[in-house]
Parts: sequence; structure tokens; C-alpha cells
Amino acid sequence: MIARNLAEAFLQRLRRYPLVMVTGPRQSGKTTFCRTLLPDWPCLSLGSLDVRTHVQDDPVGFLREYRHGAVVEEVQWAPQLVDYLLEAVDDDPTLGRFVFTGPEHFGLSPVMNHWLAGRAGTVQLLPPGFDELARFGGSPPSLLKALWTGAYPRIHDRGIPADAWLRDYATTFVERDVRSLRNVTDLGAFSNFMGLAAGRTATEVNLSAIAADAGVRHNTAKAWLAVLEASFLILRIPAYRPNIRTRQIKAPKLHFLDSGFACHLLGIRSPEELRHHPLRGRIFESWVAAEVFKAITHWGEVPRLRHYRAAGTEVDLIVDRGTRLIMAEAKSGGTVAPRFFSGMRTLGESLERAGLAVDRRLIYGGDHLHRRGGADVVPWNRMLEKAWN
Repeated sequence: MIARNLAEAFLQRLRRYPLVMVTGPRQSGKTTFCRTLLPDWPCLSLGSLDVRTHVQDDPVGFLREYRHGAVVEEVQWAPQLVDYLLEAVDDDPTLGRFVFTGPEHFGLSPVMNHWLAGRAGTVQLLPPGFDELARFGGSPPSLLKALWTGAYPRIHDRGIPADAWLRDYATTFVERDVRSLRNVTDLGAFSNFMGLAAGRTATEVNLSAIAADAGVRHNTAKAWLAVLEASFLILRIPAYRPNIRTRQIKAPKLHFLDSGFACHLLGIRSPEELRHHPLRGRIFESWVAAEVFKAITHWGEVPRLRHYRAAGTEVDLIVDRGTRLIMAEAKSGGTVAPRFFSGMRTLGESLERAGLAVDRRLIYGGDHLHRRGGADVVPWNRMLEKAWN
């Protein structure tokens, strides 16, 4: 198990709340993470029929048995435990008693929302960032290999071929997770929809267009995108809305959280095939957005990421820090052209006149760190050396 950047934020939550919930996509390493940081705690999975039956038959007895602390995995399989846990935590508010894990956003459940406030701390464990992957050792990957392989830890820890592992992951996700969601009934159509969504990574969301291509209704496409987002497979980054009078695109931008999974859904069979693929630039842009999202999330903060596009002006990514903004452009090539800076320069100058501090960065596929056009030009494999929070 490699050291994860989330560890400090997680342990901090344990010192503040009686319950901490660790959410994140399936196979992001939640079980290993909890067992490594809490090696002496009992660890039980509600995915096991025996444990789930115990909870269903005697939830009070279950909580009493593990009143001194336990890690409870796959909590989504026994939501009825929540009501009993609420009473147990209110009766004994000792800090750091329970850790729950689950693959989906707990915020989607009204029951979870009822007892979450004031009683529980939450953290999200996402697939490792590029800096974390380096801790597995081995030779540093090329850009194309890093994009094609993705960041799911089991691929790197066990040396499993990425294409084989991601194929099994997609099958398990559709057949196990999606099947259990009531708004997905046609699994074949949903699988096709995922591929179409991957083809739109790093583009503004157009529900009507993707629904038409997938042959489903607008509301179905909307619900299915929500499933992908709830499962931490995609991000939808809202538009940045400065107080500037201009005709601005306000649709959110879609990004796949894992570039390897996007490559798999697009049928890209090798890093070399990615080299000449027409979506290489957009896959790289989504990789940059995902790395920033993971870096901020693993610091225990909520990322405030935005994008911007108006007539003649576009900025791929904006990290909103209130009175300070970090603008980033992502270019997968190794050559830097003057036009790469135009969007950041135009929008940045307008915002600076309004009193905001602006930091400009160009993340590119080259290897020379320098400054140009009023921006830091940062190699892709050094982008996390910069602070993003």
C-alpha cells in the first residue's frame, strides 16, 4: 500500500467526529486505505451476506458489539443501519468510533442527509494522483502511457494489463452497480451511452445531442449522466461567471475522472494508438482537470473548478479561490505556440482590472519548465509540483 495524500485529512476528521465516511469510486483503494491507517480496528463488509444478515436481523446488537470502533464497508447495502447508528451516536458521541465506506455519493440519499450534518465527517478517496502513482516505483511512464493506463491502483500495484483490468471494471460496474439503480433498466444501451460520453470528454454538456446519439430521451440521458457522476466516473465542471458583459457559454464541461477508463470506452488499444487519436488533446485536458480535482480533494477540500468560453475567449480550467484564480490551459503537444496564452491573457486582464489576483499556467506535453506569455509553462509530469489549493 502506498501512502495516500488523503491520510492527514482523514485522521483529522476522526479527531472531530464520531463517524467518518470515506466515499469514492469502486476500486479506488478505500479498503486498503482504512486498513492501513487503522490496522487494529475490526473491518467488516456489508457486501458479505453473513455480515449483512447480521445487521438486518439485529442492528442494535451489531452496533453494540462494535461500539469501540469498526470500519464498515459497502454501507450502501444496508441503509437501514443508518437510523440505528444515528441513535447510537447521539447516545454516545465519542469521537472516532466508526468509519463507513461506500462507492457512491452519500449525498444522494435523503436518509444520509438527515443524519450527516454535525455528526459525520466525509472524505473522498479517488484514484491516486500522478504524484501518488510514483510511489509504486518503477520507471516513470511516458505521457501517452500515463494517459492510456489511468490511475486505478490495482493496475499499478499488481502489474495487471490496463486494458484487461479496465474491461473487467466496466463489466462489473454495469452489471453490479448500474443494475441496482432503478433509473437504469437497459444495460446495453447504458454501456453504449458510456462510450458516447467518453467521446465528449472535455466538451460542454449537450444533453439533447448525446440523447439523440444514444437513442434515448433527454431525461434518460440526464439521469444516466447523474449515475456516472455519482459513481465518480465523470466530473461536470460549471462555467465561470465573472461580472463581465459578454455573451458567455454557461453549460458545464464534462470530464472523465480516469483517462485510462475513457481510453477503454473509446476503444483505444495501446498508448501508441492514442498518439494519433483525434481525441488525444481532449483526453489530456480531462487528465489535467482530474489531476487538479484529485489534488484538492485529497487535501480534504472541496474543489471549486470552473471553465470559461465566450466569443473568442476560452480557458480550459479555472480554480476559484475567491479573490485569487488559477487559470490553466492544457495542450498535449510538446511545442508551445503563442495562441495558447490568448484566452488566459484576455480573461485574466479583465479580472485583474476588477481587483482579482490571477495565476496563469500552461500544462503541456513537453519537458521544459519556463515562463512565457505571462504564464508558467509547466511540463505535464511536474504540474503537481505547483500548489493548486
